[in-house]
Amino acid sequence: MSEAPPPENRAGRTWRERIRLFGPAVMVSVLALIITYWFVEPAPPSHLELATGPEDGAYFYFGQRYRELLAREGISVNVRATFGSIDNLRLLSERAVDLAFVQGGTGASADAPDLRSLASLYFEPLWVFVRADAPLKELRDLRGHRVAVGREGSGTRAIALQLLADNGIEYDATLMVPLSGSEAARALRSGEIDAAFFVVAPRSVIVGQLLRTPEVRLLSIERAAAYVLRHRFLSKLTLPQGAIDLAANLPPADTVLVAPAATLVVRQDFHPALSELLLRIAKQIHGEPGLFEDVGQFPSRKYLDFPISEQARRFFDSGPSLLQRYLPFWAANLVDRLKIMLLPLVTLLYPLFKIVPPTYDWRMRSRINRWYEDLQAIERKLDAGGSHDDLRRQLAELDRIEQSVRRLSVPLSYASALYTLRLHIDLLRGELQRALQRKEH
Repeated sequence: MSEAPPPENRAGRTWRERIRLFGPAVMVSVLALIITYWFVEPAPPSHLELATGPEDGAYFYFGQRYRELLAREGISVNVRATFGSIDNLRLLSERAVDLAFVQGGTGASADAPDLRSLASLYFEPLWVFVRADAPLKELRDLRGHRVAVGREGSGTRAIALQLLADNGIEYDATLMVPLSGSEAARALRSGEIDAAFFVVAPRSVIVGQLLRTPEVRLLSIERAAAYVLRHRFLSKLTLPQGAIDLAANLPPADTVLVAPAATLVVRQDFHPALSELLLRIAKQIHGEPGLFEDVGQFPSRKYLDFPISEQARRFFDSGPSLLQRYLPFWAANLVDRLKIMLLPLVTLLYPLFKIVPPTYDWRMRSRINRWYEDLQAIERKLDAGGSHDDLRRQLAELDRIEQSVRRLSVPLSYASALYTLRLHIDLLRGELQRALQRKEH
C-alpha cells in the first residue's frame, strides 16, 4: 500500500477545498460591496472656500476662527475677503466658493433657489451715526442730506437702501455716497457727509471711535417696531445707557437699534457631514452670550432668508449625531459611510453564509460516505458467490479503494468518520480473505 501523503500536501488540499467552498460566497460579497458603493454619499471634501467680507470686518475675523477649528478636523479653508454679503451670494451662485457669511435681508430664496441656510450666528446691529449739529431725529429726516450707504456688494448698502425707501427716499447718486467702514467714519468726522450707515459688531473700533467723537452722535431708530414688522429678518434691540463704556457713559442714553442676523449660507448640494461639523463649530464660536445675545441663543434656525438645509434641521431638532459626539470627524464620517454600505451587505450575506456550514459538512461527509457505495457493491458480489479469480479481483478493487481513502484529507472533526470507513474496509477485506481461503482448500 502507498504511504499517506505528507501533512503539507493535506493542508494544501484542505485550503483548496475551503477556497472552492467559500470562494463563491466571497465573490458575491465583493460584487455586492462594489454595487453598494455606487449609492453611498461621497466622502466630504478636504478643502473649502469661505467668502467673508472686508478684512477689517467681523466676517473676516470669524472666518479666521472657522479656519482654525476646521483645520483641527483635517479640513483646510481658504478665507476669501470680499466686498460683503451681496458679493458673497454672487460667488455662491457662481460656485466660486463653498460657503459664505451673509447678512440677513440681503438675499431672497426666489432669486437663488439652490441656496440653503445652515444657521443664523449673531445679531448685526444697524448703526446710524449723524453729525451732532444736524437737525436729524429719525431716518426720514435724511432726505436731501449726504449719506454714506455702503459700498456696492455690501450688506450695509442693501439694508440702508431698503430703510430709506421705506421712508420714501429714493436713491440719489449725488447724495448717497458708496463709502463703508473706516472711510465712511472719516468722512463723517470731517463733515464731508451728514450721516453714515454701519452694520458692525457693538465692540468694533468704528463704533467706539464714533461714540467718543463730540461732533457725531448715534441716532436712535424711531418706529423700530414698524421696521421689524415690514422686514421679518430684522430684530428690535435696545442698547442700554453706558453699555459700551460705563466710565464715559457711552452711549449717553438708551438707544433703540434694528439688527439683521449674520447667517451661514451654502448651496443645496453641500456635503451633509460638513454641514453638521460647521454647526458644531458655530455653536462653539457663537454660543456664548454677547451684548445683545443670550447664552445658547445662537446658532439659531430663526432670522433666515433661505430655507434651512435638511441636515441643519435635524441638528436643531436632535442635536449632533451620536457618531460625531464621540468620534473625531474623519472617524465618524468613515463609520457613517461604511454603515450605509454594510447594512445591505449584511442583509445579503447573513443568509448566504448561514448555508455555508451545512454545505461544508455535507461536502466533507460526502467525500467519505461515497466509498460505501463501492464497498456495498463488493459485498454483494461476495454474497452472490464467485470463482477464485472473482475474489482476487474484488480484493484488488478493495486495495485500490483503501489507497484512495488513505489519500483523503479532512479536518480533525471528521477524522472519526474517516477511520470508521477504514475499519469497515479492513472488515470487508477479512471476509474476502476467508472466502478466498475456503476456495483454495
